[in-house]
Amino acid sequence: MPSVNDLHSIGELARASGLTVSALRFYDSAGVLEPTLVDPVTGYRWYTEGQIAPARLVAGLRRIGMPVPEIAAAVRAEPAVVHQLLDAHLRRLADGLSDARREVDRLRALVDPTPPTATTLLIAPAALAAALDAVRFAVGVDRELPMLAGVLFDVEPDGVRLVATDRYRLALARAQADVDGPPVRVFVPVALVDQLRPLLDTADTWPIRLTVAGADLRVRAADRTVTGTALPYDFPDYHRLLRKSVGERPTARRIPVDVATLRAALADPAAPTVACDHDGTTRAVTVLGVDDQGELRLLPAADLGTDALRVGVDGGYLLDALNAAGAPQLVLELDGPIAPLAVRRPDDADTYSVLMPIRL
Repeated sequence: MPSVNDLHSIGELARASGLTVSALRFYDSAGVLEPTLVDPVTGYRWYTEGQIAPARLVAGLRRIGMPVPEIAAAVRAEPAVVHQLLDAHLRRLADGLSDARREVDRLRALVDPTPPTATTLLIAPAALAAALDAVRFAVGVDRELPMLAGVLFDVEPDGVRLVATDRYRLALARAQADVDGPPVRVFVPVALVDQLRPLLDTADTWPIRLTVAGADLRVRAADRTVTGTALPYDFPDYHRLLRKSVGERPTARRIPVDVATLRAALADPAAPTVACDHDGTTRAVTVLGVDDQGELRLLPAADLGTDALRVGVDGGYLLDALNAAGAPQLVLELDGPIAPLAVRRPDDADTYSVLMPIRL
């Protein structure tokens, strides 16, 4: 143990690192940067020369807003790991800036007294029909949650992304479109969606013309016109939901499945389920796992302790997702019992759904 003469006081380390004394005390209590010596009588903290560089690293990471657990990891990590942490934090900052810009645009629209600018989309009927079919099953039906009772049309410069969620599942799809006007987000009520959908099967090859002007919607399909008003609710920030649920998941297993085979297995009355307490009631839960050959299997209760990779889901919801995907082959993405299950099309990265897990 070095003597006090070879050590730096907390004030000296504060001046050398750019951290305040109170910040150094905080990082000591958090286990990030602990002093080499604490005087048992006075409580004074003392640090070595070698702790100046880590303290400067902590100061820099603090300035860019890195979370404390990641700062603690960076102080103890090899340089390559620190670079990975920095890259991940930069991506979070970029995502946060995008979220802030969208929110600022929304606020500007709220305070701008000028009439709304119309945005018009020309979309192939088959493309819009496929996108609607891929998300319609996830529309909320709870009367107490009207902010989920529709489909979000998130218009981008070259297309439109459709999103629906009922809190237990989230579905997304995208259709290419010729867009004339600024990007806009419009929350279309499910009644209007269901009124529009049959027209797409009779529109043949004519493009669908969808016009959005503020809360007013107008859809022209061949010789038919449908009008309506957007729902007056802010749809949940699905970008943030996706980052939390199916963002970067290096540990996730991607299991190819034959849809007809899995659908038959789920519909079989003898299919294994596990009884779980959920929201105060007992329900039968479908548990997905992976066998020794890397293929998906339905786990009975007796096998829960032997499969490290497993996730419990509502079997009916999974059937809905399989049917809505509209493809004979899909990829299921599993990442453990508390991570959402992603149902993806191998040929379309923009069309997929996410099912919330049921805790086993």
